[in-house]
Amino acid sequence: MVSIPRVVIAAPASGHGKTTVATGLLAAFAARGLKVAPFKVGPDYIDPGYHSLAAGRPGRNLDPVMVGEELIGPLFAHGSAGTDLAVVEGVMGLYDGRTGAGDTGSTAHVAGLLDAPVILVVDAAAQGRSVAALVHGFRSFGSVRLAGVILNRVGSDRHEAILREACEEVGTPVLGAMRRADAVAAPSRHLGLVPAAERRSEALASVSALASLVTASVDLDAVLAVARSAPSLPVTPWTPIAPDPVPGRPIVAIAGGPAFTFAYAETAELLAGAGAEVVTVDPLRDEKLPDGTRALVVGGGFPEVYAAELSANEPLRLAVASLAAVGLPIVAECAGLLWLCRTLDDAPMCGVLDADAAMTPTLTLGYRDAVALTDSPLYRAGSRITGHEFHRTTVHPRSGLLLEPAGGAAWAWRGADPEGFATPTLQASYLHLHWAADPGIARRLVAQAATA
Repeated sequence: MVSIPRVVIAAPASGHGKTTVATGLLAAFAARGLKVAPFKVGPDYIDPGYHSLAAGRPGRNLDPVMVGEELIGPLFAHGSAGTDLAVVEGVMGLYDGRTGAGDTGSTAHVAGLLDAPVILVVDAAAQGRSVAALVHGFRSFGSVRLAGVILNRVGSDRHEAILREACEEVGTPVLGAMRRADAVAAPSRHLGLVPAAERRSEALASVSALASLVTASVDLDAVLAVARSAPSLPVTPWTPIAPDPVPGRPIVAIAGGPAFTFAYAETAELLAGAGAEVVTVDPLRDEKLPDGTRALVVGGGFPEVYAAELSANEPLRLAVASLAAVGLPIVAECAGLLWLCRTLDDAPMCGVLDADAAMTPTLTLGYRDAVALTDSPLYRAGSRITGHEFHRTTVHPRSGLLLEPAGGAAWAWRGADPEGFATPTLQASYLHLHWAADPGIARRLVAQAATA
């Protein structure tokens, strides 16, 4: 049994202020001396970066589409171990899940799996008494336990009084009322908020301002009481430790720094648990791979923003190409795929792949039920996995089919041509994976690093 006070921060739709409230609550409770555990529903990488700054511990994702609903409780228990409070930020609207699959993957779905109370954040800037109908509808539509409301972007004392009276009419407590505040806003870009790692000093200032705003505007004692009302969870915490770790401690480098900020915390934990020594390399600063590197993992991020700087780091680009040439394993997702290409927006990249990448105005977004087409360090051909795409770039050619017999396409899924590049020692694709869904892939990579 796991007894962690917990609360889910939801909203009627995107843009109501979930990240503002969740991050502010994390920072405010941390300032009180509580150990707080941050979580985000769904595949988002950016919000957990702000959560991490506020909480002082890794922000983690809870995504039943990617990992299966049976792992949500265990992953939650693992990420919240030793803490006093867990704050779970939702995704989109409360009941918005995977397209065509009801509420699967939604905030409501995860709240149910965690048996956690929900606080609804409502942007009240253009509402009066009608907020009562909105709140009543969300409370009565599904089976979540809606414990209260936090009103966001309230205009005045009079406006707040109208909103509070309306919520009282439908028996829903108002736990806070936040005024409009420009100081807490984070800048946005083509895929959402600018990651905290790219603006650390400014992000720290924003998080501090959020803590002050939430402390002044929200009844923290009432929120904590809501969280403590959650019952114990009958789950066993997930563990990243493999039952048979690879001996020898091979060094696996993971790309980090401002250009490569998208990574699930469990990836590095699984690699370490499989026997690897995990070392971070920053392609914007480091001119060589860590000494003794036997494998390289490159996650997502924004290499398109840093194309000139990445291109200028020729020593590291050559080191990555040499790693690939001698057959040591490389795994790259999305941003990593772009970095391994010959060029990105005409700027020279690592040249591991005989392909070119470029920005595009078209957003590609969504879950993918994929099948592996070619053996790679992660999967044998025929393996099935659910991943997620999120980018505004293209790669030409789209897949490694043109590279046969040396390699082939990484993945296929319904409604699209084969995608990505794979060989027995390399996988590079737009598809983001959550390795907790199949911990064996970390051990396979570490084993290959140790023996290649």
